[in-house]
Amino acid sequence: MNEKPTKAMQNDPRWIAVMARDPAAEGQFVYSVRTTGIYCRPTCPSRLARAEHVAFHATPAEARQAGFRPCKRCKPDQAPLAVRHAALVAELCRLIETAEQVPTLEALARHAGMSVHHLHRVFKVITGLTPRAFAVAHRAKGVRRELTGSATITEAIFGAGYNASSRFYEASRQMLGMTPSEFRAGGAHTEIHFALGECTLGSILVARSARGVCAILLGDTPEALIRDFQDCFPAARLIGGDAGFERLVARVVGFVEAPRVGLDLPLDIRGTVFQQRVWQALNRIPVGKTASYAEIARQMGSPESARAVAGACAANMLAVAIPCHRVVRSDGGLSGYRWGVERKRALLEREATE
Repeated sequence: MNEKPTKAMQNDPRWIAVMARDPAAEGQFVYSVRTTGIYCRPTCPSRLARAEHVAFHATPAEARQAGFRPCKRCKPDQAPLAVRHAALVAELCRLIETAEQVPTLEALARHAGMSVHHLHRVFKVITGLTPRAFAVAHRAKGVRRELTGSATITEAIFGAGYNASSRFYEASRQMLGMTPSEFRAGGAHTEIHFALGECTLGSILVARSARGVCAILLGDTPEALIRDFQDCFPAARLIGGDAGFERLVARVVGFVEAPRVGLDLPLDIRGTVFQQRVWQALNRIPVGKTASYAEIARQMGSPESARAVAGACAANMLAVAIPCHRVVRSDGGLSGYRWGVERKRALLEREATE
């Protein structure tokens, strides 16, 4: 262990990271304190030691070999807290997915060994959803799958994990945006109001279901936008907008032209559990900022899922309202925008200069 003079220590970037408890230093080194005989993570919340008593070690093993024991507070001999939380939340997600009845928040907290409040906060930070919202989204995915593959709606009810048809029908409209029979028929008898317009980015189609705005599509021609939307609900009843709906379209166009204004309208957002997590993460990117697909994946606790994040961005039907245009490649380059890279570039430039 090499002790450094205090002045040299004050300029050491590792000591600066320790003083700031910088999360970016996690895994880069640990530090030991000669007067206590312990070693800690750079982010340890314990009272800061005096610089002349501190030494740095590349690994926990190196610190142990030097005769130091791990701090009981920051546990530097274990995986980082964020990694432990991600693993725990993944375990809770599997528990929710396999349970016959959705576990209560209290039951999940007991399983995790946390307080209800702490578990709720950690789960939402990692997944972007509350435990209940995750359970609802997972059940919705099961409902769609069963309605598509089952011979009857009754089979779908039990296949999706419901033990009573009344509970299924109570939840189905919120999950699907329509009745189960309408979903099986490709949206038959479902009314979706829509209207076309023009903005500086080209043609725009805005559609609204009974639950809220369900599509904001951008394109080169109105005809292409209509075909794109019809593919999603081939049997739905599409109704051209009246004067009142035209005013809603004008609000959406105003939002596209000036994103900082915000869009204070109810949205009908439909997607898988993973897609909803990605879309919530996108909504946390501030106006005028960007994030890479890999960064979004890491924020969600799934660092290996950058490609799946890109797929969720491509599936987004609510242009600008769910800001997939703010996601870029790791090198900052633009790619993979459903409505064209040039529109993505224009939106980013517009947000940066507002």
